[in-house]
Amino acid sequence: MAMTGIEIFKLLPKTNCKDCGFPTCLAFAMALASGKTELAKCPHVSEDAKAKLAESSAPPIRTVQIGTGDKAFKTGGELVLFRHEKTFYNPTGLAVLVTDTMDEAEVKGKVERAEKLVYERVGLMLEPNLVACKCASGDPAKFEAFVKKVKAMTSRNLILMAENMAALKAAAVAIKDAKPLLYAATAANADEAAALAKETGCPLAVKGSSLEEVASVTEKLGKAGLKDLVIDTGARDLKSLLRDQVAVRRLALEKKFAPLGYPTITFPCEMTSDPMMETLYASTMINKYGGIVVLSDFQGHSLFPLLVKRLNIFTDPQRPMATKEGIYEINSPNENSPVLITTNFSLTYFIVSGEIESSRVPSYLLILNTEGLSVMTAWAAGKFAADAIGIFVKKCGIADKVKTKRLIIPGYAAGMSGELEEELPGWEILIGPREAAHIPPFLRERYAQ
Repeated sequence: MAMTGIEIFKLLPKTNCKDCGFPTCLAFAMALASGKTELAKCPHVSEDAKAKLAESSAPPIRTVQIGTGDKAFKTGGELVLFRHEKTFYNPTGLAVLVTDTMDEAEVKGKVERAEKLVYERVGLMLEPNLVACKCASGDPAKFEAFVKKVKAMTSRNLILMAENMAALKAAAVAIKDAKPLLYAATAANADEAAALAKETGCPLAVKGSSLEEVASVTEKLGKAGLKDLVIDTGARDLKSLLRDQVAVRRLALEKKFAPLGYPTITFPCEMTSDPMMETLYASTMINKYGGIVVLSDFQGHSLFPLLVKRLNIFTDPQRPMATKEGIYEINSPNENSPVLITTNFSLTYFIVSGEIESSRVPSYLLILNTEGLSVMTAWAAGKFAADAIGIFVKKCGIADKVKTKRLIIPGYAAGMSGELEEELPGWEILIGPREAAHIPPFLRERYAQ
């Protein structure tokens, strides 16, 4: 039975160190009891206390890992129904489907797109996560050879799908060290699937024709000692699927119904033959709790919007989206190029960098970490101040890249120019435009070749 906040508090170190992000140990204990944080956030809790708090600290939806190493994919572990309540943690996995009856060129094309369609945005790399290999032939030997071939072609984590348990076993045993997700255990083959999952140490998907059937299978597998489960409710139309997704999340979080306390896998690829409708269904699943979304193919024009959507949904709404601090080169700058500086609020970065790019003037753009605040807000909060800018400019290495030391600051921060000259001796401080739209004529007038 889950512990109360006071019972949890008695097992905590009671140092009120704030390392967990809460002002006191009691506040942390209350949040832990209500499922709004994780025990791992407390770096000072004893091993004995960890064991006693295991039930209370476990998220109501289990975290399941597919694959190994740096690119291992995690799903589940969510604590809230709505992201504004706290945040969502483990982004929806995007998978592409390949089968052992497809011709080699088609398989190669899909897997190559899964590898190459990677985008950089706000300092983050946006990319798909998984390749789902399906046994459509029913031939264990053929499926095993197919899975080995796909594994050699991709760095993405794998999902192995087969109705024939002999085929699933052959492939799973062959690549068990890669820890693929095995799909799927059903009411009919639960014992055989459980034995295979135990033998290989791989996570296991559970498929049913209803929530009740799925819950009965997960309960049976749980009693057999299997915890790393992913569930497929079997719904293949949007209305039913959305209903099931919401029901699973609500039952797990609000009712603490353990048999459905697992991440889900969904199959837009089996719901329509229209690629755009498939993308729409996938987008809905990113919004409404899909742990993994399997698509028939990856194409840049449909994948990129899904990746951006996922980034936005799984960004903490209580923290501004921020760009990585550093030096950004725009239009291939050289030692004579101008140097501009702004904050790391993502919208500011995109607008300013876009205007610099449109000017076609080779430039360096310095991004200072202001915890995601805009220029005016950061300046008012003392985070975009002369001393902070001075330290950053000296340490970032821009002085080694330019011959003429001129730093262009936003017009809204013009009041700090005198202080900056004191902080950066040898640098000339120029006041740039107040509005980003005026950056192109400002740069062209002064620096166009």
